[in-house]
Amino acid sequence: MACEKEIWQKIGEGFVQEYYNQFDNTNRAGLGNLYSAEACLTWEGSPFQGRDAIAGKLVSLPFKRIKHIITEQDFQPTIDSCILIMVFGQLQADEDQPMPFHQVFMLRSHNGSWACTNDVFRLGIHNIPV
Repeated sequence: MACEKEIWQKIGEGFVQEYYNQFDNTNRAGLGNLYSAEACLTWEGSPFQGRDAIAGKLVSLPFKRIKHIITEQDFQPTIDSCILIMVFGQLQADEDQPMPFHQVFMLRSHNGSWACTNDVFRLGIHNIPV
């Protein structure tokens, strides 16, 4: 017998699907609508705050074409009724070789809809100091 998914898992899965579908297949400026007005993004160590700053960063990324392949995603409810999401996968930008990436999202409900309040993105290609 299959176990019914929790509502926070369904919401998280829906967000991940919508986020990467928009990122890969539409104008990235629309991604700003998935963030709350005061959201924070850390992209490869650089911070951006606010929907406009985040959308600006995502639009300014230097590739023309990108494809995300999600290999794993984990979801947790938080004690303050948010949803924590961790995504692992590979992305391919233009004709580059696929690269591993990790992304963490925090979703919060406001007036009946969910928005991303926090987003941390890192490529998985960083050297580990010896």
